[in-house]
Amino acid sequence: MVFALSLAIALGFVLWGALAPASMTAITQHMLSATIGGFGWLYLLAVFGFLLFAVYLAFGRFGKIRLGGPDAEPEFSRASWFAMLFSAGMGIGLVFWGAAEPLAHFANPPSGEAQSADAARTALRYTFFHWGLHPWAIYSIMGLAIGYFSFNRKLPALVSEAFRPWLGHHVDGVFGKLVDVLAVIATACGVVTSLGLGTLQIAGGLTHTLGVPDSDALHIAIIVVAMGLALLSSLTGVGRGIKWLSNLNIGIALLLLAAVIAFGPTLFIVESFTTTLGGYIDNLSYMSLRLTPFSKGSWVADWTLFYWAWWITWAPFVGLFIARVSKGRTIREFIVGVLLAPSLVSFIWFSAFGGMAIHQQLLGGVDLLSVQTQDYARTLFAMLAQLPLAKTLSVLALLLIVSFFVTSADSANLVLSMLSTRGRANPPAWIKLLWGCVIAAMALVLLFSGGLKALQTLSIVAALPFALIMVGLCVALYKALAADEREQEHKEKMRRHAVDALLAREPGLGD
Repeated sequence: MVFALSLAIALGFVLWGALAPASMTAITQHMLSATIGGFGWLYLLAVFGFLLFAVYLAFGRFGKIRLGGPDAEPEFSRASWFAMLFSAGMGIGLVFWGAAEPLAHFANPPSGEAQSADAARTALRYTFFHWGLHPWAIYSIMGLAIGYFSFNRKLPALVSEAFRPWLGHHVDGVFGKLVDVLAVIATACGVVTSLGLGTLQIAGGLTHTLGVPDSDALHIAIIVVAMGLALLSSLTGVGRGIKWLSNLNIGIALLLLAAVIAFGPTLFIVESFTTTLGGYIDNLSYMSLRLTPFSKGSWVADWTLFYWAWWITWAPFVGLFIARVSKGRTIREFIVGVLLAPSLVSFIWFSAFGGMAIHQQLLGGVDLLSVQTQDYARTLFAMLAQLPLAKTLSVLALLLIVSFFVTSADSANLVLSMLSTRGRANPPAWIKLLWGCVIAAMALVLLFSGGLKALQTLSIVAALPFALIMVGLCVALYKALAADEREQEHKEKMRRHAVDALLAREPGLGD
């Protein structure tokens, strides 16, 4: 039922966009306005709550619990584990927005004078905020819930199964099916948004670097080729295809990052990282709950709410995937690893790419904003054009985007197939192929019906019901952990009583 219903909804969306794109755009824009106007506060409170809950789980009394039981061993090394969760969790977006987002905030800051030194500081601080602890807190809660119930309670790897200790047999009914269908749809919407961004940037890079004309045909070719590669990789399994691609992603990303830091304004980048990290930590709670009820403006909706919704739609996808590769980790190791390691890399990445973009615009005499006004997807390549070995670095960036694209699509095929086959760890190949084609079709429909704005609209609207599910998921996870802790304490108490009774009968045994 979950597979049939979710597939029908996805295909219905594709047909709607293909046959009546104007109608789809108008209705989704109306839904977007209603969602932002009525529930923006819910996104902010929920995501901040997820972060606080994740920190509590890591450093509270449940931190020593191991996913898979006391004797479970990790399947992957820490380096490969980090590479896979990072590639699945942020990949394309990090490259697309690396230079573009800080530059956008610099030109249009949430407060204060545009294109000033203060605007530069604010730009990087809010970029850290959007790509730091909050998204990874969302992923860690979802991943921990799925991993714990799957590995420790021996339940299927489904979002709905996390509610079983709380709701019992009701999970087998309409509620459970509805949760799993929403998880599939949210996953598809989040992944399609990222793949759409990747398509736009690959096309922009090919046009800027190699002079390939930007056209609808180019977008179609990019999606078809990249999805074909992703499907080939998905058929090899997690231990080969996704693992190899993830390690490749990290290698190319680190090489490109090192080149930007070395060839760019190195001291400016290091100082930007240092001061922005301090500002981020100092203003974390203020930024987490910032809305603008006393003034007109859409900055929070266009940026913060879009990101929070995007991360929530990615939660079933990334959460299930990192749960799949995290058996053997303790809760503390899992959350600290998922929260801190990717966040730190993101901070360094945005300090390098965003810092250099702002430096070129503010101090270097390069008008990147004129390029970005025309096309966000070309900002990165216009920035790299100012560095030594510009052509080589641009080609390297293109390879990284393609690699991230393939990895994200590959992981998405796996997760969608698992969600729609009752959590099977190795779903049938034909289901992976089918979901790959559906995702590609959804991405094409969105790009042709509204581009970047359509992708953002889809994410924000699709995330609302799943945000409520995640709040319930936190309650269910806490209840399960507390119940297991009480059971373990009871067993330990009974064991001690048994030992004491035996010693009372046989005093000599104590010696």
